[in-house]
Amino acid sequence: MPEVTVGTVLVFLIIIVALVLFVTEPVPIDVTALGIMVTLMMLGPWTGISPRDGVSGFANPATMTILAMMILSEGVRRTGVIQRLEEIVTSYTGESSHKQLGATIGIVGPLSGIINNTAAVAILLPMVSDLAHENGTSPSKLLLPLSYASMAGGMLTLIGTSTNLLASTIASRLATDYPSLHAFSMFEFTQLGLLVFLVGAAYLLTIGYWLTPSHVTPRSEFETTHREEFLTEITIGDTSPLVGMTIQEALQQIEFEGNVTQLIRRDDYYREPRLSMIIQSDDAFTIRLTEDALRTLYDVEGIEFVPEVTPQGDLDALAPGQTLVEIVITAGSDLVSETIETSGFQDQYQAGVLAIRRGGKTTHERLTEHRIQPGDMLLVESDSNTIDRLADDPNVVVAGEIDLQQFRSSKLPLAVGVVLSVVALAAVGILPIMVAALGGVIIMFVTDIIKPAEAYDAVQWDVIFLLSGVIPLGRALSETGGADLLGTLIVSTADFLPIIAVLGLFYLLTAAMTNLISNQASVVLFIPIAADTAARLNANAFAFILAVTFAASTAFMSPVGYQTNLFVYGPGGYEFSDYARVGGPLQVILAIVTTLGIAMFWGL
Repeated sequence: MPEVTVGTVLVFLIIIVALVLFVTEPVPIDVTALGIMVTLMMLGPWTGISPRDGVSGFANPATMTILAMMILSEGVRRTGVIQRLEEIVTSYTGESSHKQLGATIGIVGPLSGIINNTAAVAILLPMVSDLAHENGTSPSKLLLPLSYASMAGGMLTLIGTSTNLLASTIASRLATDYPSLHAFSMFEFTQLGLLVFLVGAAYLLTIGYWLTPSHVTPRSEFETTHREEFLTEITIGDTSPLVGMTIQEALQQIEFEGNVTQLIRRDDYYREPRLSMIIQSDDAFTIRLTEDALRTLYDVEGIEFVPEVTPQGDLDALAPGQTLVEIVITAGSDLVSETIETSGFQDQYQAGVLAIRRGGKTTHERLTEHRIQPGDMLLVESDSNTIDRLADDPNVVVAGEIDLQQFRSSKLPLAVGVVLSVVALAAVGILPIMVAALGGVIIMFVTDIIKPAEAYDAVQWDVIFLLSGVIPLGRALSETGGADLLGTLIVSTADFLPIIAVLGLFYLLTAAMTNLISNQASVVLFIPIAADTAARLNANAFAFILAVTFAASTAFMSPVGYQTNLFVYGPGGYEFSDYARVGGPLQVILAIVTTLGIAMFWGL
């Protein structure tokens, strides 16, 4: 048993605290990552992390490559290629939900291998959502498979997911101690990735299709653009003719279709208030309603919306460019943990938040006091300029069709050519992937495919800071002997388990951890342990690292395990349990397939 030093204990304490913070998220995960970095440097005499080591994550090739790929993806998006693709897909699929599902999987998988799976889901989400609505399919049937297929597709190449790039960097650093390790090439594990993608696609088209819920009712093209139910709050003014009426009488008089879920009267809260209750001035009602009902309420005298919005007339008389749009809050959004009031959302965007939805459930709180969480969906009303800004804002993902942006269609062939050239140069070894990607960014700037300001907005800075912050943790785990200690414990399982079962155990442990914390953190923690375990067992260290890499990139069982799961959480109306029900069997199937595939392709 390796010696347990003060440094070892400190590093494990930091890991435990970090895991708790990652799961509970009292602060954004990138802030937690920076806290890890600073703590490791402050405890440098014991953790072995110098200031130079602590900030090395910012200059790490994986970090810079990911940053460059985010910009390249945005450049491609701004050519309007996705809108063209939508037209082609719609003409092919028609109203067949299975064809729509097959097209969704078939597009996002290969695309995720080229431009990074998170970016692929972000730019395809509006297309898939509109495809479902326009053809009478519940978006819920397509959006969860969209996320799952993107994760599997991300394992086709080195650049498909940030996890692969980070794992490659760690493997390269460990190569001095483990000769079988090396930095991954572009198509190092494509054969296994293809196997995983095909098995995953087969599952999603069969068992997964049956298990995936239909929470969101599809809208027809003749209906309003937002027929789903939302939650909003109104207050009754002193002059309202509704004062003195019962709730039932008021609903009948205004011919309103909606459910009154809560009445707030001064300091008293009434869940599902009786319809016989008399309405008083200053009463605040929380109501579940559709957009049509929202239109009706705008015409009722003496009703004020909370939060306050100032529309130009009723919703049927919006000025040119005025519209309603649904937005999804991203994991690294500046809005997370803020309320609508404290975030300054309405002032910043000159937009009114009319309603809020969280997964498949609604919340019964005042909207102004509603603390925003990743995955929340907001119904926003504003003018065309604001909606266009929202479409470009990294804090949100627009879940509805946006036709306002002027795409640079003439640049489409050049943009696609740049991305393919980056992949080709890295694949044949002419240039390192980081150099090729950064070179591609420069070409996009010079040719005006993307502007510098747009590039800065395209970067998911929370991911960059998360990577930079957790990278030193892996080094500390190795320097203090923590990896050796954990490796010794896991090696002990080989006394009663064959090596292939130990390999499968690593996959399952990593997958379980990734469903709770970030995939990057899981890779940083488990790769050093996997390499050490393999060495102790005289096994193939590369095989063990691949198991960790694949497991960390395929977190299907929770919305917080991977950012793409969070993107579809609100638009699909999902509940937390949906991920476990649909993703659980897939997680088990791919654990078996990946473990056997690694043994078959690379040996143990």
